[in-house]
Amino acid sequence: MINSLAYISPSAQIGTNVKVDAFATIDEKSEIGKDTHIKSGTHIKSGGAKIGENVIIEPGVVIYGNVEIGDGTWLGDNAVVMDGARIGKNCKIHPHAIISNIPQDLKFAGEQTLTIIGDNTTIRECVTINRGTSYHNQTSVGSGCLIMAYVHVAHDCIIGDNCIISNSVQIGGHVEIGYHAVVGGSSAIHQFVKVGKHVMIGGGALVRKDIPPYILVDRNPLSFVGINTRGLNRRGFTQDQINQVQDIYRLIYHNGLNNTQAIQSLKQNIADSEEREEVINFMEKSERGIIKGK
Repeated sequence: MINSLAYISPSAQIGTNVKVDAFATIDEKSEIGKDTHIKSGTHIKSGGAKIGENVIIEPGVVIYGNVEIGDGTWLGDNAVVMDGARIGKNCKIHPHAIISNIPQDLKFAGEQTLTIIGDNTTIRECVTINRGTSYHNQTSVGSGCLIMAYVHVAHDCIIGDNCIISNSVQIGGHVEIGYHAVVGGSSAIHQFVKVGKHVMIGGGALVRKDIPPYILVDRNPLSFVGINTRGLNRRGFTQDQINQVQDIYRLIYHNGLNNTQAIQSLKQNIADSEEREEVINFMEKSERGIIKGK
């Protein structure tokens, strides 16, 4: 049902059973999937936005061209989705979030880049996620993530699946965060830092060094405080796997070894496993150096 006070361009493609409320506008070349509801005051700009099926767009949303939004996604009041956004299925974008704005990077020259959001991800109020630069061409947030209110994700970041980024976390450009990581509220992560999978970072952290997988970090200055045992148990790690992870980090942090020595000792003294190789690969590729012990 199209309200008589809505404007729809003749070149827009509208699916069956689409509802468009009063004062909504759909510009040329837009594609709207069936069973979608576009509420009053929403503006879908020209440039070929593609909206999936059964999408709900609340009042006051602005969607630019070169945007794709997957089936079943919900966009809250006054959210803004800008050029280059690729939002997956069944996502929830809460009010006043801004997705895919241009990078806050003086080297950015207007290149066409992307912001990719996986399926089933929730982005809460006032989150800002900037699109990539020519360095990586995209910023990506995985599937099943929870990005809480007032988080900023800068250009060219890569956030893995099932991450939880708590309120007011500020993430600098080019940061990589592995899957199942949890970042405590009001933390700040320096540009180019890498955070391993299954890591938990305490609230208010200042993260300047790389954080290898499977561990807890906290205190000021930020340091290793143990293994993320509870998180590993929840994700199905066996006790033998957890014990080996503990052995790995005892060797790294309790023997006075530098990184090169620790890597060599891991290869010689810890049985081959997926967890051992994950830690070794992370340390070998670390450019900023890994977080210190207590």
